[in-house]
Amino acid sequence: MIHDLHTLLRSRRSVRCFRPDPVPEAVLQRIIETATYAPSAHNKQPWRFVVLTSIAAKSRLSKAITGKFRIDMLADGIPEAEIRDRVERTARRANEAPVIIVLCRDLTQVNPQPDAIRKKAEATMGTQSVALAGLQLLLAAQAEGLGGTWICWPLFAPEATREALELPIEWEPQAMIFLGNPAEQPVTPERKPLQEIVRYL
Repeated sequence: MIHDLHTLLRSRRSVRCFRPDPVPEAVLQRIIETATYAPSAHNKQPWRFVVLTSIAAKSRLSKAITGKFRIDMLADGIPEAEIRDRVERTARRANEAPVIIVLCRDLTQVNPQPDAIRKKAEATMGTQSVALAGLQLLLAAQAEGLGGTWICWPLFAPEATREALELPIEWEPQAMIFLGNPAEQPVTPERKPLQEIVRYL
């Protein structure tokens, strides 16, 4: 049993190509419910999930995000042809994913703190909690035979994401996960050796 769990955990890969078949709603519900069993600071459970399955919703989100990306790339002096390619690639990836789950942090789910340093720590703990739920969601999807990948685009376009999805002002977009039945088998990326990343004291 323990061996099987380690095998599952080590088998997760970032899948970016999906078959077009939809993910059953019952499977999505089960995955999200499992994600909510992640640990969170003060047990505040600040995660919020926005599930996009319709073409209209995914298109609205991709247009909002790529619009912000285009503005940033123009300001960076990137050539128009390269901008167009990046925007088209981003929009295609979003529209081809059967499911997009936008992960948000509820800004109200913090303990009050008396100074700026501790307020910042509270915000960081909320972000960490959302990330833990996101990982648990990816692993639950893996257990269901689905593939997924973690996407950080909302960090670069939080207001555009919020407006496109009509999110409450207290829902801060953190990331999104593309989910679906995998159409590829990504190779295992090389892992850094433990002696490089672990220190025993």
